Amino acid sequence: MTSTSLLPVETFGKLMKPIAGGSIKLRDDRLGKQWTANLQPFLCCAVPITWNCYAQVMEISLPSDAGPSHPVHSVSWLDAASFCNRLSERSALPCRYLFSVESNDVGIVHASTGFRLLTEAEWEFACRAGTDAPRYAPIEEIAWYRANSEGSTRPVAMKRPNPWGLYDMLGNVWEWCEDIYDPNVYGTYRTFRGGGWADEERGCLATNRRRSHPTFAIDDLGFRVARSIV
Repeated sequence: MTSTSLLPVETFGKLMKPIAGGSIKLRDDRLGKQWTANLQPFLCCAVPITWNCYAQVMEISLPSDAGPSHPVHSVSWLDAASFCNRLSERSALPCRYLFSVESNDVGIVHASTGFRLLTEAEWEFACRAGTDAPRYAPIEEIAWYRANSEGSTRPVAMKRPNPWGLYDMLGNVWEWCEDIYDPNVYGTYRTFRGGGWADEERGCLATNRRRSHPTFAIDDLGFRVARSIV
């Protein structure tokens, strides 16, 4: 695999793993609801976006307390969507997200092949990697969480990947997904998945769902990117 120590933009494309299409059963324990999602093939980044990559694409200085190879965190959903658009522009790809100057609402160009966040169904499908259990391996082998993180994020790709070559799907940082969580109850709140460095073991499961306002930034919440395959 290409080195992920800094995730430089120049080698970014080599980190995108092809994920075959399929179907997955999802559930919402809060609503007592289950549904099946059918997925088309897509590309998924092998690691969460790092500080080094984020700073390059967003053209900002690396924060003094940010480890270059650690996953970016404390970024809002809107920040993550803006990153995807900028990375698409840098790669001569069409942008996925249409920002409105009047509000925090964001339109989605579903036909775009540019960089984007994973949908919630894609995220769980990629995390499970063909396995049936809520974790694809023992937690100590795959995740940074409260018992072993020493109170902060850790460099990406230091733990064992899942069977599809994806690192840090559980633990280290939660990951923003594209989907609105429940518009009837929470409005524009977006979903995030995966568990983070501050969570107990039970927080790092493929099935766990959380939500937050798209303008909020949290210190154990980052993202990874995907692309649609035409």
